Amino acid sequence: MKNSKYLIRDLLNEAGITLNGNKPYDIKVHNEKFYDRVLKDHALGLGESYMDGWWDAEALDQMFHRILKARLPEKVKKSKALKWHLFKAKLYNLQSPGRASQVSQQHYDLGNDFYEAMLDKRMNYTCAYWRNAENLDEAQEAKLDLVCKKLELEPGMTVLELGCGWGSFAQYAAEKYDANVTAVNISDEQVKTARQRCRDLPVKVIHGDYRQTDGQYDRVVSIGLMEHVGFKNYRNYMRLTRERLKDDHGIAFIHTIGGNYSTTIGNKWTNKYIFPNGMLPSIAQLGHAMEKQFVMEDWHNIGPHYDTTLMAWYNNFEKAWPQFRERYGDRFYRMWRYYLLSSAGGFRARDTQLWQIVLTPHGRKQPNCRIS
Repeated sequence: MKNSKYLIRDLLNEAGITLNGNKPYDIKVHNEKFYDRVLKDHALGLGESYMDGWWDAEALDQMFHRILKARLPEKVKKSKALKWHLFKAKLYNLQSPGRASQVSQQHYDLGNDFYEAMLDKRMNYTCAYWRNAENLDEAQEAKLDLVCKKLELEPGMTVLELGCGWGSFAQYAAEKYDANVTAVNISDEQVKTARQRCRDLPVKVIHGDYRQTDGQYDRVVSIGLMEHVGFKNYRNYMRLTRERLKDDHGIAFIHTIGGNYSTTIGNKWTNKYIFPNGMLPSIAQLGHAMEKQFVMEDWHNIGPHYDTTLMAWYNNFEKAWPQFRERYGDRFYRMWRYYLLSSAGGFRARDTQLWQIVLTPHGRKQPNCRIS
């Protein structure tokens, strides 16, 4: 029977990756315990062992592209730990209101100066749109404009944004389209910045959970929230969005990362270190949640644009890192590098997608949302 080292070696060979090879995507192992740890803990073991310095790869994005394109995770038998994680997710609502602030405290409240150094000038922390853009600032503005066009925004329209980040969409919609935006966010640091950025605009930024909203609006938008909603709450999200939308001419819009298959849990390493309690919805899950609530008008996949976006964030992060090294330390550096580059590799391998979905109430005239 082969030991763990040879099992890992054979798996990596299927992806064209050589243990201790000289290619940028080859894995160089510094601690022989790495092999047992990965077979035992899978995604969590791979990520934590990288953070601990047990292995390296010069081009993590290329490595993950190869691993995911070869579908190696599906070929590794699920561990008992993973089965327990799956059981927990089915038993508990990991995205309940009481848990909702966990992700903001651990991730979004790291420090606005850190995100300012990594992101574009408007601080968009979601996929950009690169079709006619030459840099990150242009690509993020193109994304915001694409959203506004799909919403058919007009001056004076009322917009509810569920989960507003640092206020990039709210600011853009108010500045460029004269919309009146009510934005809701649970992150302390993001709300402070969003209020500051939108202080002279018809924008109201509310600190709170998206489930606490009321009233009706011409448009309801979420950009990067659905990844935090959780499968137990998709139906309630759609019901709430429909209740907030005006009957006669309303349009709802969802911008979310999506998975190729239905699951009830997220990646264990990502859940522990990056986005607590997060998970990616599938087409089937979202479709089921929409039933009897909406007409689906358009479902646009711009997933390959996220690869380019993540690599731009990574380059900014590397340039800015010297000013943050003392604050966050080398283990954080390895964690953040792993997060950005593994994510880029996932989109490059088409393992993950980025969907923009346009929805309308039943009976409404079809909008002109087929914009590429």
